[in-house]
Amino acid sequence: MKNLPVKSLTHGDLTIEGFSRAAVQSYWRVPELKLGFDLGAHPWEFMGTPNWCVTHCHLDHLVALPVYVARRRMMKMDPPTIYLPTHAVETVHAILKAYTKLDRGRLPCNLIGVEPGDEIELNREYLVTVGETRHTVPSLSYLVWHRRNKLKPEYVELSGEEIRDIRQSGREVSHEVRIPLLGYTGDTRVEGLDLTPALYQAKILITEMTFVAEDHSQDKIRKNGHMHLEDFIDRADRFQNELIIASHFSTRYNYHQVKKLVQDALPASLADRLHLWL
Repeated sequence: MKNLPVKSLTHGDLTIEGFSRAAVQSYWRVPELKLGFDLGAHPWEFMGTPNWCVTHCHLDHLVALPVYVARRRMMKMDPPTIYLPTHAVETVHAILKAYTKLDRGRLPCNLIGVEPGDEIELNREYLVTVGETRHTVPSLSYLVWHRRNKLKPEYVELSGEEIRDIRQSGREVSHEVRIPLLGYTGDTRVEGLDLTPALYQAKILITEMTFVAEDHSQDKIRKNGHMHLEDFIDRADRFQNELIIASHFSTRYNYHQVKKLVQDALPASLADRLHLWL
């Protein structure tokens, strides 16, 4: 059952699904990670994703939370876990309590407040770090890391038996290596990228490009906490990502306008890696 627009793109082992339009709705998920980002709307097929990271509390990023939680309860699924800015937890609890009173149905979920610098354990293989972004309300970025245990350099030349003996003696023979896999910023000025440099190294980066036309006031764009095409051009040499998904375009543009303006201005170093999501 399709009740909302959903685009899909596969890169490597990950599938990116969702949709984003400024002031309308933003919702994303990565099925392989059992993880979603923002709840500005909620397609029925996203209901099975149990973990969600909310960047900020504007309605186009949060309003579908009660619907999502209610659907999981109705389908007898476990309560989901929602990570969101710490300051918002008490208020969101109150909103869910009010909906419970109106709907006369429970809305069971785990609301966990997070702040820049926090780490979220998804499982043994993946974790998420929380970063700071700059918007008109407190906002966050999320960066998924793939972590592996790698043999320490001093033990590389040893045999399996020697490594086993060292391990049995109580010494650590390996150390954790983290690889930035997928970054998500939600709404932010470009400083939201700069504040977490590893976002520029993530294999996949999902971020916003709300404005693309030259005649928009840069000061107004910054005041409203968004990015412009020029921000990408100015920082073209920083993006090491294999794939950059640009989204959250203003409703004043249609697809053809965005495509032409971006293609005409974007440097070749970014053109092959940047995907317009609208």
